Amino acid sequence: MATHEPTLPPDAPRTVLVLGPTAGGKTALAVELARRLPGGGECVSADSMQVYRGMDIGTAKPTLEERRGVPHHMIDVADPHGGTFTVADWIEGAHEAIAAIHARGRHAVVVGGTNLYVKSLMDGMFEGPPGDPAIRAQLEALSTEILRGDLEHHDPIAASRIHFNDRRRTIRALEVWMLTGQRISELQQQWNDTPREMPAGMHVVGLEWPVEQINQRINLRVRAMIEGGLEQEVMRLLAKGQINRQAIEAVGYREVLRAFAHEISIAEAEEEIKVRTRQYARQQRTWLRRFKAIRDAVWVDGPLRTTEEAAREVIEKYFPAGARER
Repeated sequence: MATHEPTLPPDAPRTVLVLGPTAGGKTALAVELARRLPGGGECVSADSMQVYRGMDIGTAKPTLEERRGVPHHMIDVADPHGGTFTVADWIEGAHEAIAAIHARGRHAVVVGGTNLYVKSLMDGMFEGPPGDPAIRAQLEALSTEILRGDLEHHDPIAASRIHFNDRRRTIRALEVWMLTGQRISELQQQWNDTPREMPAGMHVVGLEWPVEQINQRINLRVRAMIEGGLEQEVMRLLAKGQINRQAIEAVGYREVLRAFAHEISIAEAEEEIKVRTRQYARQQRTWLRRFKAIRDAVWVDGPLRTTEEAAREVIEKYFPAGARER
């Protein structure tokens, strides 16, 4: 658990966490904040798939135009054809990036939909018991569908928090159960609705959207990905070699591969991507309910606030002495 420090000087560099559902406008808000914050800011991506080079369209990686000159970190730091990229890898890189940003006297704006990354940044990582190669091999031999069924039976809370296509974390949760007889959700002591404080110098900003509207935005984003060349992106990745198991589970890529294998049409792949993305957004809402227990967080009504209005609201709350247009 992160420790609380004494209050920081008003001009000390801060870390702002921008949270919200997929397709909810987090990137635009993060960039706007980085541009407007007194002293300036830089963005740190907290997205488990934007770390992979060449996986741009399907992960909604911000383009250079969308970044608007704001430096972005923890993007394109892993090879999708190499080994898996772990939470520990991200935490190490994010801490280094944030420390460097603060050393430049600027604010770090952490943005992304992988809420486990954000929680680990705030509270530290859950280590758990050492892995067992024999148990791991036994679980690896099972299909993702069987693994998910087992996890839902043994630890339904963990199943609701782990993405249904996150095979690596599903296996780890089952491994912990088999080794200890305890649910990983209990060992992790995940958040409940009890109000909690943030560490000094760290702030939370959340975007809220009605389910119907976020689903519409998801559908439009998926359509834009298909039209923007998702199929061609997957072909370029395959031309460089086999994609690792973690990367290939990213929403959109597996469906396009199924279309390439003539299991489904590209139109059917598009619909499956929309369904999986909406399911992912539902899972994110479970996490966001726990983030709402954080005192002094700013929650922005997505449909009723423009990006500029939301950024001004955040700056006026957290940086009142230095609130100004940049």
